[in-house]
Amino acid sequence: MHSKKPFYILVVLLFIAGIAASVYRGIEHNVPFLPGEQVQSWAVDAKVSFQGTGEPAEVTFSLPNDPAFEILAENATSPGYGMSVTQADSGRQVTWSTREAIGQQDLYYKVTLVPTGKNEIPAEQAPETPQAYNWSATEKAAAEQVMSEIWSRSATNLSFAQQLNKSFNATERSQNLELLLTSNSRPDLFIRMLNSKGIPAKKVSGLFLEDQRRRQQLSNYVEVYHQGQWLIFNPNDGTQGRPDNLLIWDRTAKSTLDVVGGVNSQVNFSMLQDTRSALATSIDMLKNKDALDFSLYQLPLEEQSLFKGILLIPIGVLMVVFLRVIIGIKTSGTFMPVLIALAFIQTTLLTGLIGFLLIVAFGLMIRSYLSDLNLLLISRISAVIIVVIGIIGLFTLLSYKFGLSEGLTITFFPMIILAWTIERMSILWEEEGAKEVMVQGGGSLFVATLAYLAMSATWVQHWVFNFLGIHLVILATVLLMGQYTGYKLLELRRFRPLAGE
Repeated sequence: MHSKKPFYILVVLLFIAGIAASVYRGIEHNVPFLPGEQVQSWAVDAKVSFQGTGEPAEVTFSLPNDPAFEILAENATSPGYGMSVTQADSGRQVTWSTREAIGQQDLYYKVTLVPTGKNEIPAEQAPETPQAYNWSATEKAAAEQVMSEIWSRSATNLSFAQQLNKSFNATERSQNLELLLTSNSRPDLFIRMLNSKGIPAKKVSGLFLEDQRRRQQLSNYVEVYHQGQWLIFNPNDGTQGRPDNLLIWDRTAKSTLDVVGGVNSQVNFSMLQDTRSALATSIDMLKNKDALDFSLYQLPLEEQSLFKGILLIPIGVLMVVFLRVIIGIKTSGTFMPVLIALAFIQTTLLTGLIGFLLIVAFGLMIRSYLSDLNLLLISRISAVIIVVIGIIGLFTLLSYKFGLSEGLTITFFPMIILAWTIERMSILWEEEGAKEVMVQGGGSLFVATLAYLAMSATWVQHWVFNFLGIHLVILATVLLMGQYTGYKLLELRRFRPLAGE
């Protein structure tokens, strides 16, 4: 007896591959599992202003560098300026340049950001141990005493940073700390004390994102290295960790804005919150990254539209296999209901049902006349096709004359399939009688209706187009049902008399 073990192994592999591919695409590529999902996005405008001195000017501005936000689109406007975006070791930056800058100069940079949910900031590599800060003679003793006192209350580099940050905002600070704060900003003093203990730390600039805010400035924070990550501290208020609405703009530990050939430079930020399609966002992100993506969105729009219809066919096929093999519903033709269901998607269900019944009814009447002519099969089928086209044309014209716009969609019916359906029903009528015609015809419409309901579901259309691995699952399911050799559910009614005894 032939072993079915390889068959079941194949089915399991198809299931696993299909589900794994779909889950990977949803998680790794951020493709939403449900249609209509929305994500929050931020449009941030940066306005760089300075007074030109009549000399050549060069403006260097650091661009956002935060793993918690993905850049979807960015552009800069700078009339009369050359512009270039460069990638340095410390991050991305834009450079504007001109041969002559006189008077007020305004340069703009706009970026659209989407939160990624990755609030942690991993370090690409462990930073070098910083050199101890060279304190001035008046500050050295005070700094050493403050650091010594806090060091004794800590156990690790992280706890030292936490205790130091807390002491900066204590209600009663020591005189030594008060002395140091009079000549040092809190972020600078925080970094200098950490570096003096060999703890890597650097200043970063962040922007609070608030809807419909204008003329906002960057705020200073401190990143402290600990176990492969950069942790954010705010010495100005003593807090640790990043707020959800904080965008780390500049992590270079250098000046965010450098202007050569100008004075009184400044940068102001405006921002606006918006919602956008999660699916469109994921597609834009993949295009920006040039990621290896096997989705159909790489095709031209015309081909995409074509495949949106083609990829629904496996759903209809699955419904037909289930209803015929498991349930036992009879249909006229094996996959004719799938093609009719595709036509229903274009015509809507009610219009499609009425159009199908009218065409088949008129076609059967014409076919009964053709049967009396004793024509050859090819000629008879050809004549039926021509008649079907004429019937569709007539119904379409009448619908237009009476203002029934729904009737115009009847042209979406597959004419060849309709012709063969009429031929098969006519032969079935002659051989089995009108009852069998009603059974198979009604079964075909019933299966086509269920297939239409499945194929027209929004979430089904979303899945089959965006998660191609689903088709492997459908294939595995069809193969499994193909092994079913038991009773069909509708055949069980034959045993009803036995159940009543």
